[in-house]
Amino acid sequence: MTIVLIGTSHPGNLGAISRSMLNYGFDKLRLVNPKCDHLDVEARNRAKHAGRILQTCESFKSLVEATSDCSLVVGTSGKREVGSKTTFRHFTYPWEFSKRISQFNGKVALVFGEEGKGMSTDELDMCDFLATLPTWEGYPIANLSHAVNAFVYELHKERVINNQGKDNSIPDIVPLERSINENLREILVKGIGEFSDALPGNDERKTSFKNSMIRSIMLSMPTEDEATRMIGGVLDATTALQYVAGNDEWISRRRRKIEPDSEE
Repeated sequence: MTIVLIGTSHPGNLGAISRSMLNYGFDKLRLVNPKCDHLDVEARNRAKHAGRILQTCESFKSLVEATSDCSLVVGTSGKREVGSKTTFRHFTYPWEFSKRISQFNGKVALVFGEEGKGMSTDELDMCDFLATLPTWEGYPIANLSHAVNAFVYELHKERVINNQGKDNSIPDIVPLERSINENLREILVKGIGEFSDALPGNDERKTSFKNSMIRSIMLSMPTEDEATRMIGGVLDATTALQYVAGNDEWISRRRRKIEPDSEE
């Protein structure tokens, strides 16, 4: 993916865009007739540790030159006219765009226009299709750096969904699927039931607590790792309550794990 900026006039935007790009794993930046120095101190300060993008970006005299080696050229615009112009401006949203190109093997150029002006009609006409942000109609035009950030975020999100844990640059830190198998669910529910039975009070209080606890936990859709940790804590808490209450079950039934009924 190559980000192409036309006529950028604010060095701060260049720096912010470089930082957003590198945050989400993109490093190819091309400038078409820039109106500011891409190595300006403000650009470098805003880029922080993404300064290498500014140092290696390329400048071109026209959009045609900047995209001559690209297999797909996608323009962006916040101008969403209605009526006859809708035939020309067929838009996709960032998440649709990212899905459509996720399996595309060619070089893609994502083009953004000048601050305050956007891409001209002629420039948009050079693109294969167009994309826009779903901004509020009361103030639809986003800052250039914010617009680029929104797009590169969606592009990277698609990569995370497809490649997390399979790519060293996308470690398996946050679980993409939140579910537990039926055996673990049975153990968790049984553990909460035993914990509830060990509570002081009448049966109504114990049943109410059990139902509320099970529903609250399952509503959060815990992962298997989270469920396993909760089971361990519930088991220890149950043992402690039985001990305090003088219930001999804490001795006779003390164990390191809770077995589901089907395995007892």
